[in-house]
Amino acid sequence: MSKVTSKLQVTIPKQVADQYGIRPGDDIEWLPAGETIRVVPGRGAVSTVPVEERLAFFDAATERQRQRQEQQPVAGTDQRRGWTREDLYTRGRAG
Repeated sequence: MSKVTSKLQVTIPKQVADQYGIRPGDDIEWLPAGETIRVVPGRGAVSTVPVEERLAFFDAATERQRQRQEQQPVAGTDQRRGWTREDLYTRGRAG
């Protein structure tokens, strides 16, 4: 059972949302049906890009990210700053 908030918002139970594939941001249609209300989940736009092409986009993005990460120094080893991450943890502590 869901309650209606002061802003007239309703929470969809997780079990129902999972069963019908309703996700945050989806549109829902409310249809009067006599003494009841029909709630119809909107169907999002179906992608027209073939699966193979979407996978190729994903693989290319993954490769770009891998290359960016290779160019970045490993945390705690960048000596241009004059200090390491470990220095921050011990700085200011009485020894």
